Amino acid sequence: MRRVLVVDDEENIRLVLRTLLRKHGYEVEVADSAGQALERIGPFDPEFVIADVRMPGMSGLELCETLRMQGSAATLIMMSAYGSVELALDAIKAGAYDYISKPFKQDEVLIVLAKAEERESLRRENRALKEAARQTEELRQLLGESEPIKDVIRLIQKVAEYRTTVLIQGESGTGKELVARAIHAGSPRAGGPFVAINCGAIPEALMESELFGHKRGAFTDAHSDKRGIFQEADGGTLFLDEIGELSPALQVKLLRALQEGVVRPLGASKDVTVDVRVVTATVRDLKKEVADGRFREDLFYRLNVLQIQVPPLRQRVDDVPLLIDHFIQRNNDRLGTKVRGIEAKARKVLLGYRWPGNVRELENLIERAVVLADGETLTVDDLPEHIQETPDVVARVLESGELSIKKANLIIEESLIRRALEKTRGNRTAAAKLLEISHRALLYKIKDYQI
Repeated sequence: MRRVLVVDDEENIRLVLRTLLRKHGYEVEVADSAGQALERIGPFDPEFVIADVRMPGMSGLELCETLRMQGSAATLIMMSAYGSVELALDAIKAGAYDYISKPFKQDEVLIVLAKAEERESLRRENRALKEAARQTEELRQLLGESEPIKDVIRLIQKVAEYRTTVLIQGESGTGKELVARAIHAGSPRAGGPFVAINCGAIPEALMESELFGHKRGAFTDAHSDKRGIFQEADGGTLFLDEIGELSPALQVKLLRALQEGVVRPLGASKDVTVDVRVVTATVRDLKKEVADGRFREDLFYRLNVLQIQVPPLRQRVDDVPLLIDHFIQRNNDRLGTKVRGIEAKARKVLLGYRWPGNVRELENLIERAVVLADGETLTVDDLPEHIQETPDVVARVLESGELSIKKANLIIEESLIRRALEKTRGNRTAAAKLLEISHRALLYKIKDYQI
């Protein structure tokens, strides 16, 4: 049912409108003053507010302005027995959708509401389209065609619409915040705030104030009231990165906030209700942290309702070429450079690298290479020395097109033996120790590989 709040100091008007609107399928609440209306707006959450302009105390125009400043989503319709063009304009300026003159005809009220409903329907459709576009844009940031990254995208699309907590796990630089932003963009909260904080980047002494806020005088430097990030994220999503760094004392308070939906600022005597979806991320193995007594088990289970594991870049090597081209183009747009691509040899070197820093490391490397490049094509010489020196064995396997694990292992084994012999200058005993095989086994392999 469509909800309407009628605000008028005349009981007869309230009765007429309540009877009329209920007869036509509306759910109706009434208030005899602007003050009473403000008390009922929250619990009733009306879609439409019909208010008289002139009332004792706060006027209808003041009520309209107050609701607009509070961010109310209700559509406001003003009415008055003292109708004039100037008054109608003042009502529109205050944020009203339309204006009705008293005495009114019943059909007039119904037509204005029907028009308001049509407009609200268009606004909802527009919001839905914007939110869908926003999620598409966020998902585009998770570049890749490999199955591991496609699995992550499918999970994001499944969990986004639910309010429940999500735990994102993965190595540093894999894109955990991008996943969190995509979850928010695809959720019903997409129109609300997305607030991110790194729990390991803020000193423990300040962390409680950052999370829950504080009142003036709560501690020495608290010169004014401060809203915590839970309140900042009200109606939206709060992303707590590196949740494993949170102290045991704050873990207890976070658990209460999640379970009860309330926070208490430092120095406050009352709780503050918050409506927040919490998404967390960590590089740590939280199960092990729980087993070792460093992380609360009850909080772990509260956070780990839905889990998304972001794969490291070495497990999605097929995506490296796509990421390289994307970062080259992005840096060209941002820095004004004119790099057109990367030579085949340099691309193979990047394919053979293990990427301990994951996508973030690749992004930074390409930015460096684009800035330092002398020509329009990135070459091996544009790459850092530690990348150039990376063993090219993986690149050789990829280049060979070999899909048999057994045959690929032979290529890798031969390459390692050759490198060990080079390093020991042909000393087979020392090479066997480096390879962690027996001297006899090494002699057989040297013969097999005709080294």
